[in-house]
Amino acid sequence: MKNYFAYLITILGASFWGLTGLFVESLYNHGFTAWEIVAARLTSSTIILVVFMSLIARQYLRIHIKHIPHFIGLGFVSIVIFNWCYFTVMEQTSLSIAVVLLYTAPVFVATLSKFIFKEQINRTKILSLILTFIGCSLAIQLIPIGNVTIPFISIILGLLSAFFCALYSIIGKFVSWYYHPLTITVYALMMGSLFILPTSGLWNKTAAFHSFDVWLNLFGIAVISTILAYTLYTFGLAYIESSKAAILGAMEPIVAVLVGVLIFGDALNVLQAIGIIFVINSSFLTVFQKNNKKTVKN
Repeated sequence: MKNYFAYLITILGASFWGLTGLFVESLYNHGFTAWEIVAARLTSSTIILVVFMSLIARQYLRIHIKHIPHFIGLGFVSIVIFNWCYFTVMEQTSLSIAVVLLYTAPVFVATLSKFIFKEQINRTKILSLILTFIGCSLAIQLIPIGNVTIPFISIILGLLSAFFCALYSIIGKFVSWYYHPLTITVYALMMGSLFILPTSGLWNKTAAFHSFDVWLNLFGIAVISTILAYTLYTFGLAYIESSKAAILGAMEPIVAVLVGVLIFGDALNVLQAIGIIFVINSSFLTVFQKNNKKTVKN
């Protein structure tokens, strides 16, 4: 596995997360709530992936019982609880504030990785983290912030969403030493769906499921923005440091902004363009550092 390819795969996975809005917007129009969409997303992804692996790659469905708690951590904590905190902040404040609080996650990843995986926190990595945070803030138009008042509970929940999101990179890195990315993805999604489905109330949406458009968007969010996104990101985790993967993951909001501009006709101002450049530069810094400093592959 070449380092360049590992970085590309990680960025591609994060970019597929950024396409989520394409499908979510349509599902909202059909009357689905955010929590119902998460439940439908995880459940449909699990079903598709289990069927696919049963037919093509059955050997990757085998896991050790001792690792089940890790998959529960990935599915329940790093996906379900993370989504609950994230959507709650969106509801209490705004999407922009929720996103910028979420993208403090690389800081948590870098800190945890230093103690757990002995990854170094050097100047280049710190600069990348700063560029990522400022770039995301500019891209989603949180800066300049003006006279926005953020409730204290929203700040706490936003930071918790970042922390729980960060745990995916940490736990995912650990289990990547033992399992194929497909295995990690399918069991993370399965555990998440087992916890969220009973509370979703999806069975009350039978009328909506009569629409072909609903199924088309569910397929898109399941295959592109969930299965491919998580699998590719997890694949990258096996070959690069967790903290660097988290920095590269900041391509998600950038892709989301570009989707808004190119698909939904949103305007792109100068500050947003500068923010996008900042995030892209942080990615280049991350890759450049890896290529010039022969670090030990985890």
